[in-house]
Amino acid sequence: MNNIEVINFADTPSLVSRYMMELRDVNVQNDPMRFRRNLERIGEIMAYEISRRLTYRDVEVQTPLGTCLCQDIDDKVVLATILRAGLPFHNGFLRYFDRAENAFVSAYRRYKEKGESFDVLVEYLASPSIEGKTLLLVDPMLATGSSMELGYRALLTKGNPAHVHVASVIASQAGIDYVREHFPADRTTIWAGAIDADINSHSYIVPGLGDAGDLAYGIKE
Repeated sequence: MNNIEVINFADTPSLVSRYMMELRDVNVQNDPMRFRRNLERIGEIMAYEISRRLTYRDVEVQTPLGTCLCQDIDDKVVLATILRAGLPFHNGFLRYFDRAENAFVSAYRRYKEKGESFDVLVEYLASPSIEGKTLLLVDPMLATGSSMELGYRALLTKGNPAHVHVASVIASQAGIDYVREHFPADRTTIWAGAIDADINSHSYIVPGLGDAGDLAYGIKE
């Protein structure tokens, strides 16, 4: 196990705790618009916290009354998500990193016949070059970690990032451990709204919140 830093927002109660409570609550989950908005809100808060880890440059700005020395982000940021559940979470990040380049990966589970085991398949990738850039790889649920890794491997065909921030709303401890084993230790940081202890036989996080994609966009066939 490497020493990748893990930031768990549940360790310090904040507004994330309130939004997390609503995301998990079956009595609130029947409102898809609120579910999507809460994913966005957590994305916005995480984006701010991640912004504190970036590098900045001085910029001289002309005001109506003179000049002012300000700071702007020096990192070139690429914001990537795994379709489809990641879209609201991605949008929350994009509200803050509004000049970021964007990448999208399609990764899904294909269950094997008469069994609970499955393969994770990647079928689609749209991404700019990530060479030397700061990659924000965001997906609301980090269960086994296999989808996150496959998404990352697909993105590596577009270059090697200077640093990777892996962000999830809810992660399992197994998912955290998997990412720590398969991502580069010297340039990865993991961010989680909460870390749950277990995953069930279908590889869903327990207690988790259910299927984030279905809750956000409706049940798929």
